[in-house]
Amino acid sequence: MIEFFHIKRDIPFMKYARSTTVVSAILFVSAVAALATRGLNLSIEFTGGLLVEVRYEQAADLQQIRSVLEEGKYRDVTVQNYGTPQDVLIRLRLHPNESSAQVSQAVLALLKEQDPAVNLLRVEFVGPQVGEELYDSGGLALLLVCAGIMFYLAMRFEWRFAVAGIIANLHDVVIILGFFAFFQWEFTLAVLAGVLAVLGYSVNESVVIFDRIREIFRKKRKMPVPQTIDHALTVTMSRTVITHTMTELVVLSMLLFGGEVLFYFALALTIGIVFGIYSSMLVASPIAMWLGASRENLLQVKKEGAEADATP
Repeated sequence: MIEFFHIKRDIPFMKYARSTTVVSAILFVSAVAALATRGLNLSIEFTGGLLVEVRYEQAADLQQIRSVLEEGKYRDVTVQNYGTPQDVLIRLRLHPNESSAQVSQAVLALLKEQDPAVNLLRVEFVGPQVGEELYDSGGLALLLVCAGIMFYLAMRFEWRFAVAGIIANLHDVVIILGFFAFFQWEFTLAVLAGVLAVLGYSVNESVVIFDRIREIFRKKRKMPVPQTIDHALTVTMSRTVITHTMTELVVLSMLLFGGEVLFYFALALTIGIVFGIYSSMLVASPIAMWLGASRENLLQVKKEGAEADATP
């Protein structure tokens, strides 16, 4: 394994396990409270709304279009290119007592004041029933991913690690959702995809750490469990720093330069990566230790004479 730095003495992570678990519990409860009191600011993909597609003769200035619509009292609006730089897709919510025809004509009138050459291509209404189906399907996908992760960890390691891993992964998901609820950031299908990506990313980090714990159990059979976990976390530090720094650079590039379409997707990934590292090291590992993880759980001990008993 490539190492940019080598830590000679093990860092006593498990010494601070109770403190980090208390911090995690406070963050988790705060996120649940934000979800319960404020709720998610769902996009029109979930709540229903209007899709308006227009075409310009030249490349469209998305920021200027967004400003014109916001000045026209259309605050909850998403503007993005659709296919070509000349094609623009506008998503906006419908308020009570407004028809899709009225809103589409008002939007087109505002855009024509800016550029008379703009053409209306299509108007599509997304009903709340479709949005509810998407919401239910997204929740089902999240549950199936969690179940698959738990089954995978139980098969590869042991049930204690499966429970610890799924708690850590749910910890990441709830905290991401809590951020979106507290700050009322728009929750879109792209953000849901980001949450699912964080689940896979976080479980990969947990697998690396659990694998190293099993390896050290095999090599250093007399080492106590807390010291074994400390050693496993310490020797993976270099890999963790290299991997997550490179990943975070890519995600931050999307966050800063990807525009409005990728902003909240990249934001969910940024939060998830930070808490994914934290939970894999300082949530999953202590929980596995408290559940009684040991060398005997992970390694099958061969009894003396077992081979002779099996000989016919």
